[in-house]
Amino acid sequence: MPDLFDSLMPGVALPPGPVLRSARLALRPLHGEDVAAFHRLINDWDICRRVPDAPFPYPESQAQDWIDAAAAGREAGRAEQFAIVETLSGTLVGCAGLTFSKDRKDAELGYWIGRQYWRQGYALEAVRRLTEWAFASLPIAQITAVVAADNEGSLAVLRHLSFTQTGKGHRVFSCRPGQKLPVRHFALARDVEAPVETPALVAVQKSATLLVVAAALIDQQGRVLLARRPEGRKMAGLWEFPGGKLEPGETPEAALARELREELGLEADPKDFAPFVFASHAYDTFHLLMPVFLCRRWQGEPQGREGQKLAWVAPGNLAEYPMPAADRPLIPMLRDFL
Repeated sequence: MPDLFDSLMPGVALPPGPVLRSARLALRPLHGEDVAAFHRLINDWDICRRVPDAPFPYPESQAQDWIDAAAAGREAGRAEQFAIVETLSGTLVGCAGLTFSKDRKDAELGYWIGRQYWRQGYALEAVRRLTEWAFASLPIAQITAVVAADNEGSLAVLRHLSFTQTGKGHRVFSCRPGQKLPVRHFALARDVEAPVETPALVAVQKSATLLVVAAALIDQQGRVLLARRPEGRKMAGLWEFPGGKLEPGETPEAALARELREELGLEADPKDFAPFVFASHAYDTFHLLMPVFLCRRWQGEPQGREGQKLAWVAPGNLAEYPMPAADRPLIPMLRDFL
C-alpha cells in the first residue's frame, strides 16, 4: 500500500527521517515545498511572541533557512525537527522538534501551531506523539521545555503530559530584542514509574503486590540478552530482562517459558531455568516482586515479536543500558557472577 504522503504530494520526495503518525496528524521531515505554508503560519505576532527564536515580522528567507537548518541538524544528529500535518489533507498546521544536548542524554522540546488550528487539541496530540517516540527510539533520558510565562496553552499541554515545572527564569525573545521575558522551565523523565492502567493491574493494585518473572538468557560468549520496551508502553525505551506477569495457576517457571515463547519465539524447558536472585521494588501504586532465573539452553533465535529491540550485552557493559528501577540492582549481581 503506498504511503499516504505519496498520494498527497505527487513528485515530492520526503527527506530522510522518521514519519510519526497519530489519530489525526502525522509528523514528517520538513522539505522545500513547505516554505510558503511555514512562512504564512509563523508570520503572526501571536505565534512569534511565543517562540523564543522567531523574529517578527518573520522573513520568508528565514523560513527557507530554518528548514535547511532542520535537515542539517537531523543529518548531524543535533536535532529532530518535524512538520505537523493533518493526515487526511496533508495540510501543514505547525512544527515540533527536539534539540539534543552534546551527550544526547537530554533534549529540549519546541513546537508551535498556526493560529487557525488552535483549540483543536493538535498541540497536545503532536507533542504526546513526539515524546512517546523520542523515549522509545532515542537514547535521551529527559525532555525539557522553556515556555513563556503567559503562554497558557503550552503550559496546559505540558502539565497534561506530566511535565514537571523545574524552575522560573527570564529569556530574550527575538521578537522583542533586548527584553528579558519571564519563562517557566519544565522537564519530563523517561523513567516514569506509573503502571499502565489495565483491568489486570487494577486488581493487582488492590493486593499491593505484582508478581512477575524474568530471565537472564546467557549465550555461549557469556553475554546477556536485554529487550527494549517498545513505544506505547510505560517506561518505553528502557532495557529489561525478558519475562512478564504470571497468569492464574502458573508456576514462575511455566510463566517464564510462556513469556519467552510469546515475546521472543524461543522454546525453553522449565527444567533449564536456574533460580538466581529476586528483585523487590516499591513503585508508586504497587510493589513489584520479580524472581530472576538464569538460562543457557533454548531452541530458536530470539526475535522481538512485540516490537521490542534486542541486544546481547557483555556483563561489564550492562550498566550502559538504562533500565527500570527494579532491574538496576541486578546488574552488579550478574556482572560478579558471570
